[in-house]
Amino acid sequence: MHDTDLRESRGEERMIHKLTLQTSREGFYEITSTVSQVIRASGVTDGICVVYCPHTTAGITINENADPDVVRDMLFALSKTCPERPEFRHIEGNSSAHVKASIIGSSVTVIIENGRLLLGRWQGIYFCEFDGPRTRSYYVKVISSIHPVDC
Repeated sequence: MHDTDLRESRGEERMIHKLTLQTSREGFYEITSTVSQVIRASGVTDGICVVYCPHTTAGITINENADPDVVRDMLFALSKTCPERPEFRHIEGNSSAHVKASIIGSSVTVIIENGRLLLGRWQGIYFCEFDGPRTRSYYVKVISSIHPVDC
C-alpha cells in the first residue's frame, strides 16, 4: 500500500510518500489511519502534513468519520448537484466526476502536534472517488517545523 520516496534538499529531509488505493465506482475512502502511519514513521512531532490527489476525477477532503450516513449524504448531495447531463461535451462521459472533484478539492493540510494529526474529534481524511473503479495514488508530504536554536 505504501510506496515511499524520501528526498533531501539543501540538507533538510523532505518526506514525500506516494500511496495507492483501489477504488470502486464512486465513494469516500477514509485514509486517516494510513496518513497517521506515515507521520509516525517520519518521526516528525511538530509541523504540517499535506495530503494531495493528482487526479482530475478524484479529490481529498476532511469530514465527519463517526456516522457513515454523512458520507452517504455527501455522495447523494454531490450526485444531485452534479448529475451527468446530455449537454456535457467531454467525450469520456465523466464530466460530472470532474465537477465533483473540483468542488471537493485536490488537497488538505493538517497540523501535526505531538506526533499526531490535529483533527477534530469527529474528523477524518477521505480520498473521494468519482470515476472508478481505478487504482489511484495520492501523496502525503510531512514537513517538520523549524525551531530556533538557543544561542
